[in-house]
Amino acid sequence: MKIAFIGQKGIPAIYGGIEDFTEKVSLRLVKRGHQVTVYCRPYYTRLNGDYKGVALKKIRSIKSKHLDAISHTFLSSLDALFEDYDVINYQGTGPSSLSFLPRLKGKTKIVATIHSLDWKRKKWGVIAKTLLRMAEYPSVYYPHKVVTISEGLKKYLEKKYNKEIFKLTPGIDPPNYRAPKRIKKFGLEKEKFILFLGRLVPEKGCHYLLKAYRDLNTDYKLFIAGNGFFSEDYLNKLHQYKSDRILFGGFVEKEVLEELFSNAYLYVLPSEVEGVPQTLLQALSYGRCVLASDIPENKEAMGKWGFNFRNKDIKDLNQRLNFLLNNRELVLKGQNQRSDYVKAKYSWDRTAEDLEKLFIQCVGSN
Repeated sequence: MKIAFIGQKGIPAIYGGIEDFTEKVSLRLVKRGHQVTVYCRPYYTRLNGDYKGVALKKIRSIKSKHLDAISHTFLSSLDALFEDYDVINYQGTGPSSLSFLPRLKGKTKIVATIHSLDWKRKKWGVIAKTLLRMAEYPSVYYPHKVVTISEGLKKYLEKKYNKEIFKLTPGIDPPNYRAPKRIKKFGLEKEKFILFLGRLVPEKGCHYLLKAYRDLNTDYKLFIAGNGFFSEDYLNKLHQYKSDRILFGGFVEKEVLEELFSNAYLYVLPSEVEGVPQTLLQALSYGRCVLASDIPENKEAMGKWGFNFRNKDIKDLNQRLNFLLNNRELVLKGQNQRSDYVKAKYSWDRTAEDLEKLFIQCVGSN
């Protein structure tokens, strides 16, 4: 099959769960004998030509908070009209609302992957949230098939739109354990720091963590890894908490990231909105103890292998942090079980195989 992915920023993935999903799946589809094209934004994807057998097609976008994704999707969809793809897989609610464009040719089958409810994200204003809510309907009804990656989102979409939604379980990269070397430049020691990793945007909830941690009496440091994305004002507010105990590392390279996961005492994810939280699963794969907000997506991902606090509740987060910091034996035990749980449930090979089956089913239908 000739398959195209539209809606993501590009590959190889630098940051972003959708980009990671697209990279991991597209590479495996190529290995399974398919011709795969990924539409990329030039500011994100620096490579030209192809990436490990995946064709990279760069289409420019209007690089602004509100127009970046939709302008790139629109121009990519127009370009796809002149290609003979068998399947186009759109990523996300907003991009999928434009999936009617390549359907004008009649032949190409359209699959939409809905990763999360984008209108819940705090970075959007009232008008943008309204437009994203409105985009749900065409995102579900224009594509031939709709996929989601969480059970809660599947139930929500099926109930609201009375259409069959296919659930796809994403994968996780196997852990690569590393001794603490590079992270020592930040003053971090093995199992003596709390880790937050993610884009520094409001819906990830880093501000809740900073406020909760600030009032703790502890010598465990808090390390914040990640950059903002069209969120400079928010990023500046976060950096006001910077101190000898609260460290900001910015974007971290792969080797540093592996050291962070290998040596963190606790991983915290205070997010308000998620699809399937990849960083949480990655932390569990390294055997780390995790503390996450009690939104359904986080609870579904961690199963019984983590701790929760009430979403947006700084006081409850503070109390849970204090409890876990004072119960070291509880935090450090069960590392192998956490890792085994993730390895057994989340596999990129299985993800690609299941998506391939859906593509074949879609192409074979009238």
